[in-house]
Amino acid sequence: MSFVVYPALDIRGGRVVRLAQGDYTRETRYGEDVLERAQAFADDGAQWMHLVDLDAAKAGGYTLLDRLHEIASRTGLQVQTGGGVRSRDDVRRILDAGAARVVIGSLAVREPESAIAWLHEFGPDRITVALDTRQDEQGVWRLPVHGWTETAAQTLDGFAVRYADAGLRHLLCTDISRDGMMAGPNLQLYAHLRQRAPALSIQASGGVRDLADVGGARATGCAGAILGRALLEGKLVLREALAC
Repeated sequence: MSFVVYPALDIRGGRVVRLAQGDYTRETRYGEDVLERAQAFADDGAQWMHLVDLDAAKAGGYTLLDRLHEIASRTGLQVQTGGGVRSRDDVRRILDAGAARVVIGSLAVREPESAIAWLHEFGPDRITVALDTRQDEQGVWRLPVHGWTETAAQTLDGFAVRYADAGLRHLLCTDISRDGMMAGPNLQLYAHLRQRAPALSIQASGGVRDLADVGGARATGCAGAILGRALLEGKLVLREALAC
């Protein structure tokens, strides 16, 4: 199985930012050079990138269509992107703007029937379901929604199996407690998911900080890893991660 490294840019208010554990009040800003950073990813040999609309993730209504088109048309990168996807028209517009895959997050938890219908309509290679998770006091993996500001009653295990049975191929899973914290990915979580839904191609997200973490995600059976803060702060070199 091939392993894909996804350099990531999270956008809020037109700026590249990172949030600590999904908290909108704990934001670190990295500038407004979105296209330049995407071009640098391509120059370093990346084939994919992950683009997140943080404004839309909280309020709904994907806002990066022009920026997405610019990145896809100028850099040659295949872009996986989401944030605020609420309708079939959102999916269609994002694909038409140049996305290779649309990421469906909160709606995949609130309205799984809609997400499954789009999966069947657009195909399993055009949709990524993002199940962002936080472990409760009983050790159950829960699914916060609305930009991680509310918690749904459903469990990660139940939804992973449901989507696998529906034909989903690409699942992005973020351990919120690790996101933006440079604490390493939760490899036990991904091993657990691989057992529960072995047909899914799992993208590890949250906490990747060095080459050992990239290698660990691959060794655990993940199909890819999202690289965020470590790249932005120069703690991880993209060329080295791509060669890992």
